Amino acid sequence: MKNKKISAKKFKTMAEEWFTEYANLNLKSTTLASMRQRSQRVYAEFGKKSIKNITAKQIQDFVNSLARPGANQKTGEPLSSKTITHHLSFISDVFVYAIRTGACTDNPCRSVVVPKQPKTEKKIYSQEETALLFSRLRGEPLKYQAFFYLIAYSGFRRSEMLGLEWRDIDFDNNLVSVRRSSNYTSDKGIYTDSTKTKFSYRTLKVSDYIIDILCQLKAEQQEMAALCDNWIPSDRLFIKRNGSPMNPQTPYGWLKEFCKRNDMEFHGIHSFRHFTASALISYGLDVTSVSRILGHGCPGTTLNIYSHAFQTAQAKASAAMDSAFLFLSQDKNAISKKEEKINVADSIKSLEELAEQMGKTLKIEFV
Repeated sequence: MKNKKISAKKFKTMAEEWFTEYANLNLKSTTLASMRQRSQRVYAEFGKKSIKNITAKQIQDFVNSLARPGANQKTGEPLSSKTITHHLSFISDVFVYAIRTGACTDNPCRSVVVPKQPKTEKKIYSQEETALLFSRLRGEPLKYQAFFYLIAYSGFRRSEMLGLEWRDIDFDNNLVSVRRSSNYTSDKGIYTDSTKTKFSYRTLKVSDYIIDILCQLKAEQQEMAALCDNWIPSDRLFIKRNGSPMNPQTPYGWLKEFCKRNDMEFHGIHSFRHFTASALISYGLDVTSVSRILGHGCPGTTLNIYSHAFQTAQAKASAAMDSAFLFLSQDKNAISKKEEKINVADSIKSLEELAEQMGKTLKIEFV
């Protein structure tokens, strides 16, 4: 009787068990918040259905609906392949948990395919756009100059930037170290967390110019602390007026307003990370080095995300090598001409011999 009761569990009931027994204990707060957000759409489709009766066809139909226009309620566009995959992963995670607890025996998600969608080109600030942006940053608040110079130079994630503390800056050796991240959820507010992966812990050498800006920013904060009665010491580089950590949405909103004010394209915060990667690849850095600078878990991740950039760099390298080895083609042309001249000479000699056999005299000379 007990087994029969377990097997009749609704999808939402099983999903909430998964949240309690696994997700709440193992997932990062930001990931958990995203899972909660996706669950609402999934619950609307499968929440009241018995988990053992949900079929691969039903899940495939649901996934296909997310790829149709209107699925994104904000833009009216289809959801991205990445977002659709995240929805499917959530459903699959619940089924894996259900199998482990005996509520069902099969995971129908294994037969579901995410529809292919046209790949959209990443919005990346060009070198010209970045130079223009930096030139117009002069005169803006020091904290935003420091933020955008450093994020474009380093390729740090936004959460990593906001997690930087003054103890992470080695002013003598121009080193900046990533040791934590700063995030936000509606439940927890602004909070400190570990980095995305263990590979995200890294140290990068930066230019004298950036170090000078950071020195100015630190001096400015010390002045602010002396004048503020309710100062909250956080040791963070990027803070609110009272010294507490900056909200992760603040740089995004400020940059959007800045671009509008200066009649510039707005590509978001993450585009600076793409700019850094593209610049490093264009310069000729190998995939392993780029991966380490970006804090990726493995070079394969970097190669997958920036495969086009690497292909472009390889094409440039090939063109450069073609130019370097131009003498080979020149030698080849010289050899061809020599062979052609030999072939013509042999033909003329044959004609002269034939004429002689006929009792005629034929003399052909090269001009």
